[in-house]
Amino acid sequence: MSGHALYVTVRGLRTHAWVRGEGPPLVLVPGLGCASWMYVRVSRELARSRTVYVYDPPGHGRSAGRPGFPGQIEDLTDHLAAWLEVTGLSGAPVFGHSLGGEVIFDLAARYPHATSALVACAPTGIPENPSVRVQLARLLRDLPRERPGLLCPGVTAYLRSGPALMYRLAQDQSRHHTGPLLPFIGAPTLLLNGTRDPVIQSWTVQAICRAIPHALIRNVEGGTHALTDSFPRAVARFTLDFLASIEE
Repeated sequence: MSGHALYVTVRGLRTHAWVRGEGPPLVLVPGLGCASWMYVRVSRELARSRTVYVYDPPGHGRSAGRPGFPGQIEDLTDHLAAWLEVTGLSGAPVFGHSLGGEVIFDLAARYPHATSALVACAPTGIPENPSVRVQLARLLRDLPRERPGLLCPGVTAYLRSGPALMYRLAQDQSRHHTGPLLPFIGAPTLLLNGTRDPVIQSWTVQAICRAIPHALIRNVEGGTHALTDSFPRAVARFTLDFLASIEE
């Protein structure tokens, strides 16, 4: 289950995804500044039952970007929708972590045929869009709670994305109006909440759940913001059980 790299050109940008496993497809969308190599632990667990595509958004990981792009969260959504079409994965379930959760909400509302199900893990942004300063303070509170082994791949990913891109997207969260779109999400939705996550408060996840029709929450006790790394087995179990239940 070591996997292989997949490169396709999407809207002029060479776009990378890491692929591992066998079975029905599942697309994993990283958080802000994150890269495919930060999701090895959870993708290995998910790959026991699925073909997992860990997608690198433009300017992230091994995917190309361009100056000033992506400039806003909708750029990420539009690129993801185009990538799903190019790869033949339109209609596959998508799993978004952190900012990736916000992106997949936007995807399901604006491109309803692009995905059949959503799993949002510690999703950012809605209904709370804190300032960049507050986001940074919360991330600093979270760092000591994360697995030390995540530090090196995380720093590498952040350096690859760069501060300008990360600042643009973090700042755009205060202007990104996904909230009004949530009631229009028709895809089955699972929300994963870490009970020790200082970045995304539990009340925020609960508010998202109330806004999306028929959404479900599963709490990961003791879970931090990087749930995918700190609790990969629990995240994979909840995800696979959810997908199995809606695909019966």
